[in-house]
Amino acid sequence: MIGIDVGGANLKIVDENGVHIHYCPLWTGAPLTELLRQYANGRDGDAAVVMSGELADCFKNKLQGITFIVNAVREVLPSARFYGTDAQFHDGPVPALAAANWLASADFLREKYPDAVLLDIGSTTADIIPLSRFPALLGLSDLARLQKGYLVYTGMLRTPVATLLSSVNLMGKETPVSTEYFAASADAHLVLGHITQDEYTCDTPDHREKTPDASLRRLARVVCADLEEIGNTGAMQIAGAFWDRQRALVRDTVRRVAEESMASSIIVAGIGAPLFARECGGLDLTQVLGPAVDALPAHAVREVALRTHGK
Repeated sequence: MIGIDVGGANLKIVDENGVHIHYCPLWTGAPLTELLRQYANGRDGDAAVVMSGELADCFKNKLQGITFIVNAVREVLPSARFYGTDAQFHDGPVPALAAANWLASADFLREKYPDAVLLDIGSTTADIIPLSRFPALLGLSDLARLQKGYLVYTGMLRTPVATLLSSVNLMGKETPVSTEYFAASADAHLVLGHITQDEYTCDTPDHREKTPDASLRRLARVVCADLEEIGNTGAMQIAGAFWDRQRALVRDTVRRVAEESMASSIIVAGIGAPLFARECGGLDLTQVLGPAVDALPAHAVREVALRTHGK
């Protein structure tokens, strides 16, 4: 059995050989089918799939994106099954497949952690899921999750810095920021030591190096400056201001959802698991799941399929 999570930016796969993550931006025409082909290995389609990539703006609507992803997967894994927001597996493209990856994670974890809130913070988003309310989660769209605070659109790598900052205190002077896509959250987290260069897996805003110096230069541009104008100190202040805002946004939302659902604990997955487990006082699921924590929905849908179908 192979578990697959097709996101808009990343393709995540879990199989008997481990966890495999590919940067696969669908809006650029990334070769989804070809990337999957290397994992087919003579399988007759023994695969469980979730997705969120149907929202990529290369598609006219979600159903067109769902259909594209289903067809791309089934070209190499013809008997693949697709998990939906109804907690059921489907053979073909149906609206329920849209952004069901978070529900697969909840379905997998709810028996072991029935009273927990799950925070899964990846490259792009933070899913905040009260596992005790699983029946009430069925059928929720991303729109509904945004409205409930179960989806926060900020992540460790791909969030434009200007989405969380309107201004920054730069060497004692409040300074408005540019709303251009000059720097990403990966730049802030890299220079702050929260991620390594190898973990900077997405493209950079300027398509240049993924080094601390290059990240500092991108951060300086957020205030329309060269690094030489504000120095490393100024660029680090921008990174710190972004982190302060992102940390507060995610932590406060997690705490609110935990209080509303009367959760007894917080569990954390995704590339940001070690960092946010500390910030939220939660359990880093890396200690339980190992590398699979960075591809939780792919791991989860595989486990749910094995549990459901006994394979």
